[in-house]
Amino acid sequence: EGAAAASPSSSARPPSNGDVAMADCAGVSGPADPLKAIPRSPIVILMIGMAGSGKSTWMHRLVIRLQSQKKRVYTVNLDPAVRNVAYPINVDIRDTVNYKEVMKHFGLGPNGGIMTSLNLFATKFDQVLALIDKRAPDLDYVLVDTPGQIEVFNWSASGQIILDALAVSYPTQVCYVVDAARCAKPVTFMSNMLYACSILYKTKLPFIIAFNKIDVMAHSFLQEWMEDFEKIGAALSKESSYVASLARSMSLAMEEFYSNIRSVGVSAVTGQGCEDFQSAVLQAAEEFHTSYVPFLQEQRRDIEEKRQRAIEEQLKAFERSTARASATKRPRDPRGDSGTIMEEDDEDVANLEEDLRDVSIHER
Repeated sequence: EGAAAASPSSSARPPSNGDVAMADCAGVSGPADPLKAIPRSPIVILMIGMAGSGKSTWMHRLVIRLQSQKKRVYTVNLDPAVRNVAYPINVDIRDTVNYKEVMKHFGLGPNGGIMTSLNLFATKFDQVLALIDKRAPDLDYVLVDTPGQIEVFNWSASGQIILDALAVSYPTQVCYVVDAARCAKPVTFMSNMLYACSILYKTKLPFIIAFNKIDVMAHSFLQEWMEDFEKIGAALSKESSYVASLARSMSLAMEEFYSNIRSVGVSAVTGQGCEDFQSAVLQAAEEFHTSYVPFLQEQRRDIEEKRQRAIEEQLKAFERSTARASATKRPRDPRGDSGTIMEEDDEDVANLEEDLRDVSIHER
């Protein structure tokens, strides 16, 4: 596919095919309100989950399942550090940002490299939206895979930029993938649920909890803990640590969260639970239109302003980081050839900055 030029901000973009332009209340012809014209499809699902939860494997299973049903699927990979991906990818962050080069030039560790790579990619995310817009009339689902380091996506500026951009364009929802086997201990279960609650609070999007690996351990006891306060209380009473005492005190407060959340058991290996998950996705998509769109209409201006500010801040932070990377190179040694090495490093940093400023995101 050819390169797509960066599109303007989401609220200013023209409606996608199938959207209906609407005049203002006074009857004077004006620009379409994209929030009133958010289409019913494609449905965007963001996969979030801890490393090892089976998130990417579950996404692979879902792609296979949907394609077998003749559904049209578009996939986006936002994990710059992943080596191999089993499912076909349409847009891949690795084609735009070189994770190892970012680590090298900014002197970052693995998590810092992932966050910086994602931040840089997020500043160009309007190009991803332009690519999706072009395909939207022929799509049923857009699946977005995120890094296993949840905090990198959930609590960084880049995650908010991407979420807001998608939510004002298409019906968007979050799937939090949990390793059911790791939740066997009630304290670990409570930790996972608190994390799910924090993601819901941060994203404010329709939410599904997918208990993965039910082929290893059934998830029925987890749903009982969510539905019956006394059962989780009895399980926690067997624990004597301070954390268990804290979990007991919080379990009652979590009861309302449990009562309003969708949860399904799935297996990325065997395909169990796929039908239940698809039903939950359709319910969440309906919730998006009935509950989330009115909220967006109220908060539209603030959301767009915050998104633009976040993009500008990320660009400024990148410029500062590049300047620091250039300034901290080793001084030239007149006795050796380290000056040549430094010049090569400076040239690499300059090239990296130029490449990321002028980058065009492509489809595979």
